[in-house]
Amino acid sequence: MDDAHDSATSSSRPLLVVSAVILAAYFISALFDLPQQGAEMIAKASHGGHEEGRPTESPDVAHPEVPEHTAAEVERHPDIWMIVPFALLLGAIAVLPLVPATEHWWESNLNRFIVALVLGALTLLYYLILHEHPIYGHWPAHHVAQPSEEGLNFLLSGTVLANAVLGEYIPFIMLLFSLYTISGGIRIEGDLRAHPLTNSVFIAAGGILASFIGTTGAAMVLIRPLLETNSERRHVKHTVIFFIFVVCNCGGCLLPIGDPPLFLGYLRGVDFLWTFTLWPAWLFVNVTIITVYYLWDHFFYYPHEAPIDIAIDEMRTRGLKFSGIWPNVLLLAGVVFSVALLDPSKTFPGTDWHPWMYLREIAQLAMVCLSLLFGNSEVRRANNFNYHAILEVAALFFGIFICMQPPLEILHIKGPSLGLNQPTQFFWITGSLSSVLDNAPTYVVFFETARSLTAPEGTTVVAGVMEPLLTAISLGAVFMGAMTYIGNGPNFMVRAIAERSGIKMPSFFGYMLYSCCILLPLFVVTTLIFL
Repeated sequence: MDDAHDSATSSSRPLLVVSAVILAAYFISALFDLPQQGAEMIAKASHGGHEEGRPTESPDVAHPEVPEHTAAEVERHPDIWMIVPFALLLGAIAVLPLVPATEHWWESNLNRFIVALVLGALTLLYYLILHEHPIYGHWPAHHVAQPSEEGLNFLLSGTVLANAVLGEYIPFIMLLFSLYTISGGIRIEGDLRAHPLTNSVFIAAGGILASFIGTTGAAMVLIRPLLETNSERRHVKHTVIFFIFVVCNCGGCLLPIGDPPLFLGYLRGVDFLWTFTLWPAWLFVNVTIITVYYLWDHFFYYPHEAPIDIAIDEMRTRGLKFSGIWPNVLLLAGVVFSVALLDPSKTFPGTDWHPWMYLREIAQLAMVCLSLLFGNSEVRRANNFNYHAILEVAALFFGIFICMQPPLEILHIKGPSLGLNQPTQFFWITGSLSSVLDNAPTYVVFFETARSLTAPEGTTVVAGVMEPLLTAISLGAVFMGAMTYIGNGPNFMVRAIAERSGIKMPSFFGYMLYSCCILLPLFVVTTLIFL
């Protein structure tokens, strides 16, 4: 894995060649009915083994029905100490960038991948040698994998690897990669008058866009024109911080593609449009943050700008110019529709056809290729587009998805004994850990914890989770990812772009001073109103 930053002028030919090979391999496999067979297995499992089209009562999409004696064995969770690789990897993500001795070393994507690979290998080694009980497999469909009666447990280790990489990592990283690459071909440039209202509109537009092209895509599209608009002002730091609050985090909770945690919920059976039910909290939180920003900038920061800077800002203006709209906006819409319509566990709307396994990801890869082939390379050059940030995500999450398998199994069994049963508890514990760890794996951990609880009669259940708990987990993971730079991937990306533009951003704890003073009281109110 290359750890160097790709230059904006680098050719995309190697990526296109690899993509062409993958696309050709997929369609050759379709000639042998392999993705079709996978879709049939997934469809059968999604209906709980019943006939096609027959409704089932809340099928357990996480675990299949197994004989009683086998179920008792499967309920033997991994050793508790197997949470250590997961904790070490998340700790490395949080700590190593902050330690002077490791800060530069950690900037290498190769080094990140080595750490993730070693800890992931330790997890697989445990299942290969030490785990002696059956485990649930989720790829390509639900099944139970038995340990070997003698020798190494290759089946168990392979099942864990398939669950993590083939079942979850590939759909997850393909979605992020497609949104990141396609949005990198869109550029908005210009220098408007940097009034408080102008900046507020920028942030609000990003908050809306984040749910539809992802927090990463919205941030990459809008941060540069926002910085250009504010280039004549001296007090810009707070504007970038509020941009991170809204565009990189709180704006992205209306669709599963908005923020990585919600997409992981979608992969676990949450309906594509269920997240739209979060709109009241989304509207309240984002409108409040933008209102606070406007008042703060209007009454404090803007009056403290030097008169000469204000005069230059008023005279030196350029209207917004949009580049790369074609074909990238259409392709971004295509990514959204691929997620909504090409889920192999659901029939295509208006038909009884289940989309082929991985057809969703192949469609997304094809749209990336179309963006690179027919998009304007000059736009990417102007955006200083490179693949470093998405390679960072790919490297780290490869290990995360493997290492989190034992904690997920432990939580499935031990979840009811943790004493968590109220939405407010799930909101704050999910949010607190999302603040200091990455919010995607944190969401998964507590999603599985909530799914292990028994729903009282009459309670609405979504993907095996009581709806009030799912609401709390979703809001906590998305909103509180804004509490620190490391809560969500785009936070660091925006900070880096701002600093390259000459803006001195606050330190890790300096940023937390802003988030604790502004966001924590808001989240307390959110709890009282919505949970």
